[in-house]
Amino acid sequence: MKIIYNIAGLFNAGGMERVLTNKANYLADLGHEVMIVTTDQKNREPYFELNKAIKHIDLGVDYQEIQGLGLVSKIMAYRRKQHIHKNKLKVVLEELKADIVISMFDHDVSFLYKVGDGSKKIVEIHFSRFKRLQYGRKGWWRIIDKLRSDRDMQVAKKYDRFVVLTEEDKGYWGDLDNMEVIPNANSFVPTTLAELNNKVAIAVGRYDYQKGFDDLIKIWAMVQPGFQDWELKVYGTGDMEAELKSMIKDLDLDRNVQLCEPIKNIEEAYLNSSIYLMTSRYEGLPMALLEAQACGLPLLSYACKCGPRDIIEDGRNGYLVPQGNKVDFVGRLREMLSNDALRREMGKEGRLRSQRFSEEVVMQQWTKLFDDVLNQS
Repeated sequence: MKIIYNIAGLFNAGGMERVLTNKANYLADLGHEVMIVTTDQKNREPYFELNKAIKHIDLGVDYQEIQGLGLVSKIMAYRRKQHIHKNKLKVVLEELKADIVISMFDHDVSFLYKVGDGSKKIVEIHFSRFKRLQYGRKGWWRIIDKLRSDRDMQVAKKYDRFVVLTEEDKGYWGDLDNMEVIPNANSFVPTTLAELNNKVAIAVGRYDYQKGFDDLIKIWAMVQPGFQDWELKVYGTGDMEAELKSMIKDLDLDRNVQLCEPIKNIEEAYLNSSIYLMTSRYEGLPMALLEAQACGLPLLSYACKCGPRDIIEDGRNGYLVPQGNKVDFVGRLREMLSNDALRREMGKEGRLRSQRFSEEVVMQQWTKLFDDVLNQS
C-alpha cells in the first residue's frame, strides 16, 4: 500500500508531528510505502526520527512568508500560495500514484479532495470542531474565523473518510456519514513508571494562547504559599515566552516556576515529576495527557473542548475542572499536592487506562480504515 501524508507547513517538534512520525514509522515497518509531503521545510531535517524507508518531499510553497501581513494583503497572498500549493501537489500526486492520500486539515484541505490522481482521500483533524473560534481573535479576523469554521463542515463531507480524535468532538460535527473516531496513540512505552516522590508538577506545550499557561502561572501563584517546597516545570517554546517570563517575575515565582526548553526525551521529565497539569483553552486529544498518564502521573486538567473528557475519569485517574475556573483548579491542586496516597492511586489507575491508547490498538484501527476505504465501491 502506498500512503502519502500532507503537512501544509514545517515538520517540526509539535505534538501533531510526533503523532504522524509514530504512525508513519509503524506503517513503514509493516512494509507499506510511506511518503510525507511538506510545504515549508526549507531543507531542515524533521525534528523526530523517521524510518529510512520513508520518502520526504517539500514543495517549497513557504506559507510563512505571509505571516505579519495586514488583513487584505494576507488574504491576497494566501490565495496565491494556495494556487501554487495546489498545482505543485497535483504534479506530485499524479506522479506518485498513491493508494491513499491524507490531509492533516490544514492549507491543503480545501482542494486535496479535488485532485484526480486516483487515490482515496482521507482528512484527519488534530483539534476540535471549534478550533477556529477559539483563537480569541477580534474584529474582522473573528468574522473570518466564523466563516472558515462553517466551511470546515462542508469540506469534511467531501473526503472518503473524516477522522476525529474523540467521541466528544464527533458529537459536535453532527451526523456525517464519513466520520470515524480514532484517538492518538501513546507516543512511547515507558521503561518504568514515575515514583511520584519528587515534588515537581509538569506541563508541556507551546507557549501560546491555546495552552493557557498564563492561567497556570496565576494558579500556581495562588497555591505556592502553602507548598513552597514544590516546583512547576513547563516544557515548551513559543511567542508568549517573554510574556510568561514577565508574569513569573511579577508574581515572585522565579524560584519555583521554570520555563524549560523542549527535549526529545520528554519521558524522562514525566518520570521525574509527580503530577501533570493542563490549562488549555482548547485541544484535539492532548498528547501530553496521554504521555503523562502512560508514565503513571495523576492528571489535573480543565475540561476544555476536546480531549480531557475522553482521557480523564473525574476522581479516578485525575480531576477535571470546568474550563477557566481557576478557583476550582486551585482547590483540586492543593488536594493532590498534599495527598501522596491519592496521587499514587490516581497514577496507578491512569497507567491501566493508558492501554486503551496503545500503539497496537490504535494502529489496528487505522489499518482497518485503510482497508475499508480501498474496498469501498
